[in-house]
Amino acid sequence: MHLVWFKRDLRVVDHAPLAAVPAGAPVLPLYVVEPGFWAQPDASGRHHAFLRETLDALDDALRRRGAPLCIKVGEAPQVLADLHRHRPITALLSHEETGNGWTYARDRAVAAWARAQGVPWREFPASGVVRRLDSRDRWQARRDAVMRADPLPAPASLTGVVLPSDPWPDAASLGLAPDPCPGRQNGGRGRALELLDSFLTDRGQSYRSAMSAPLSAADACSRLSPHFALGSLTIREAVQATAARQRALRGSRDGWAGSLKSFQARLAWRDHFIQKLEDQPAIEFHPMHSAYAGLRDDAPTRRTAWARGDTGLPFVDACMRSLIATGWLNFRMRAMLMSVAACHLWLDWRETGLHLARMFTDYEPGIHWSQVQMQSGTTGMNTLRIYNPIKQGHDQDPTGAFTRRWCPELAAVPDALLQEPWRWEGAARLPYPPPIVDVAEAARQARARIGAVRRGDGFRDEAAQVVRKHASRKRRSPRRGDGRQLSLDL
Repeated sequence: MHLVWFKRDLRVVDHAPLAAVPAGAPVLPLYVVEPGFWAQPDASGRHHAFLRETLDALDDALRRRGAPLCIKVGEAPQVLADLHRHRPITALLSHEETGNGWTYARDRAVAAWARAQGVPWREFPASGVVRRLDSRDRWQARRDAVMRADPLPAPASLTGVVLPSDPWPDAASLGLAPDPCPGRQNGGRGRALELLDSFLTDRGQSYRSAMSAPLSAADACSRLSPHFALGSLTIREAVQATAARQRALRGSRDGWAGSLKSFQARLAWRDHFIQKLEDQPAIEFHPMHSAYAGLRDDAPTRRTAWARGDTGLPFVDACMRSLIATGWLNFRMRAMLMSVAACHLWLDWRETGLHLARMFTDYEPGIHWSQVQMQSGTTGMNTLRIYNPIKQGHDQDPTGAFTRRWCPELAAVPDALLQEPWRWEGAARLPYPPPIVDVAEAARQARARIGAVRRGDGFRDEAAQVVRKHASRKRRSPRRGDGRQLSLDL
């Protein structure tokens, strides 16, 4: 039988492995719930819940074509071995996956098993990401060619191999902590298509101007990122649907042209950053520049206050509390949370990055770890940006509506002092903590510490190597977009 192994490609449309199954050949569509994956520190209950909804929709689509999804619980090499003994696998088909370090090791173990058993495993490229890429000289052209190609149609029918699924494991049985997220987005391809349509016909008109502020961004952004992360919708589908809308609106002067151009740029940046992790998987664990190793500490008290939204810095706390409750936050605010953690609170980027990974329903390792390092200033090549959370509050929440919604303890604080309630004469009576740091002084110390590292022996030599290495892979790719406003604003 042909076994199509679904991982982060949970759809039947534009699915190369499914399309490669010969007509009439028996096929088993398989998803493996891997306890080892869910034991990783970047996994969370909200990921698990979104996955279940997405798998339900996938199973429905496959059943209507004659091949219901088989769900097995266990580690992938052992699950495949058990299935192979029951009914020999003549071909294993899947998409390439650029995930976290655990999935990389898992895929190596599956490859070893397949070789030992003589089972051919054919992996298909995912989106514009190229495996074993040695140069970025032609990367953009290759990515553009992939985006122009017609999406693969869903198979009209399949000859399914029907095997019983294992009972679905709840979050607790996988060792996941309780994770209430009342505002979490729902999974499933149907919801993804609804979001794409509403974005391109209505919500996206103000995308370019509204993406920076958390209140307006929640509606103006596409909100497709969690669906891209699990592959219920492909980037190619979004690129082509957006291009069709651009053609239909050509010549309009109502904001649509700029917004859709920006959206296309961020779709391109998304592939660019996933390619970076594919090329440099170590960036999940180690700073891009070794001089930053061990620079920061992990102070549990400060980290817990930040992770709960109890820093005493209103806009920081509002953003974190909103993220905890909804699983989503616009990119600028994500960058601010990371910057405050790494610079003002001087916390290790790996631990704080893991907390954000668990909170983001749309967690995408390729984007996430590059951005964590960029906002923490550990790359050796990017300009250090230290977000001032007080200024960000004034700029991105000028009416205070977002801050007051998520920090109701500040209801009595006058508007003028909302972002600095410690300056209000009634601050001592507030059921809200004092600021965990002095914002200006903490930023000054962070600049001094990082500046000392940059002046250290050998820093410039290694930084130049990082830049050269980066340039050899990035050369002219992508040619659109703004490196400060990246693809999490989807």
